[in-house]
Amino acid sequence: MLFYHLERRPLEDTLPVLLEKSLERGWRCTVQCGTPERREALDAHLWTYNDAAFLPHGTDAQPRPERQPVLLTVSEANANGSVVRFLVDGADISDAADYQRIVHLFDGRDDEAVAAARQKWRTAKAAGHALTYWQQDETGRWVRKA
Repeated sequence: MLFYHLERRPLEDTLPVLLEKSLERGWRCTVQCGTPERREALDAHLWTYNDAAFLPHGTDAQPRPERQPVLLTVSEANANGSVVRFLVDGADISDAADYQRIVHLFDGRDDEAVAAARQKWRTAKAAGHALTYWQQDETGRWVRKA
């Protein structure tokens, strides 16, 4: 499990980069959002975040979610057979067994989000998962902290 502590750049800047890198590695991805409204906002954002890039994706509210290399959802289901699951806005998954990577992204400027991420860290550590913690430095670069 990977924990990304967002401080310098918001989710909307960070998530597309992580999704692009995952697709470059041939990984199918799911982004689990906390609400349908967030899912729809991220869907719209991923179509327009970069004029020079294309990030193929869809939502589980659209037909044929199994065909999407990146699926945005509010469900725990793995409808597109992904191997990487991104959890945003406090979303959580009860069974991580189907995934090569679970990525928690949380806003470091939100005290509740930080507290929730700390609890998820403790729970995952107690369950014996391998964990890494990444935090943005003052330039916005990712630094491994644990």
